[in-house]
Amino acid sequence: MERVGDIRAFVAVAEARSFAQAARRLHLTPAQMSKLVARLEERLRARLLNRTTRDVSLTDTGRAYLERARVLLDEYDALESAVRESKGPSGLIKMSVPIAFGVGELQPALLDFAKVYPDVGLEIAFTDRLVNLVEDGLDVAIRVAQLGDSSLVARKLAPVRIVTSASPEYLARHGEPKEPAELANHEVIIALNLQDPTLWSFGPAGRPCSVRVHGRVRLANAYSCAAAGCAGLGIARTPAYAAADSLRSGKLRAILTAFEPEPYYVSAIYPHARHLTPKVRALVDFLVKRFSGEPAWHQGWS
Repeated sequence: MERVGDIRAFVAVAEARSFAQAARRLHLTPAQMSKLVARLEERLRARLLNRTTRDVSLTDTGRAYLERARVLLDEYDALESAVRESKGPSGLIKMSVPIAFGVGELQPALLDFAKVYPDVGLEIAFTDRLVNLVEDGLDVAIRVAQLGDSSLVARKLAPVRIVTSASPEYLARHGEPKEPAELANHEVIIALNLQDPTLWSFGPAGRPCSVRVHGRVRLANAYSCAAAGCAGLGIARTPAYAAADSLRSGKLRAILTAFEPEPYYVSAIYPHARHLTPKVRALVDFLVKRFSGEPAWHQGWS
């Protein structure tokens, strides 16, 4: 067990390139991490890491050792999980979920999961920060995005339409834009949790295009953006789940629907599929089943 702990410490430092970040991940102190890695190097009689005051990097020997060490830890963890969870999923799942979707849509599903699996604990961080699963020691993260290439595994749970909308009162006062370019002459609600909040992209109808927009109300929550739209403060652009109730009630009206961009997806992200622990597999399978079919946030208004 001591040797496994030394190897786990080395892998954590190598992946994070930092003793401090690796220490937080394993709930140890940097001094303890340094001691574990030094003990491993002494036992191997080989230098695995180059250390400077600013950086930690792998030696050639360390790079080769890391590749094999990851496989060994995967096998060890899989063996432990198989024995420990032979009677069903158990243990703690650490996860990260976005604030708006997490509180508004995901939270009920997670609470139901906790009821179905009483031996599984949930430690959930509600944050819009783009977390690093490895560095932060997380088992899974939920993201609402158009995902690019990544070393992480993504399992899609549900599509999310991106809806442009405004209140009937706003449209009566200012007119309804028929083309995305007309948004430059309108007051819009700026969603601060986007990478470029004032650049709105449209498609696939016609030619894909982007429009630079402006607005005096700037909010970092999708539900708040929809609420500002309902109040007549401007044109909002939100994920469908944030605006669905207001669209159904008529407080908001969808506009520019012919130019709606490709949908985002709610996805469960985890480091790798190999030896996926039963507790994480149970959670992901539960969420896939929960959100199967046409999402509720797309129904009753379009």
